[in-house]
Amino acid sequence: MVQELYSQKRSLELKWQLEYEQQGKYTLNMVEIDKKIREVITEIKLEESKIADRQNAIESAAAQVSVAT
Repeated sequence: MVQELYSQKRSLELKWQLEYEQQGKYTLNMVEIDKKIREVITEIKLEESKIADRQNAIESAAAQVSVAT
């Protein structure tokens, strides 16, 4: 999921760059692309936070396991 979001972000960045090269200035379409890029970045941060939370839960659960001898 995160890799797909990074791919989507990169695609939007390339679209933005192409628009700039074609127009030679900042356009309204580029504003929309910027907005979409920010939304994707927010989604990436949320997904990475979920992954980190799961990893922390796994690590803390493993620390609580004791071996009886």
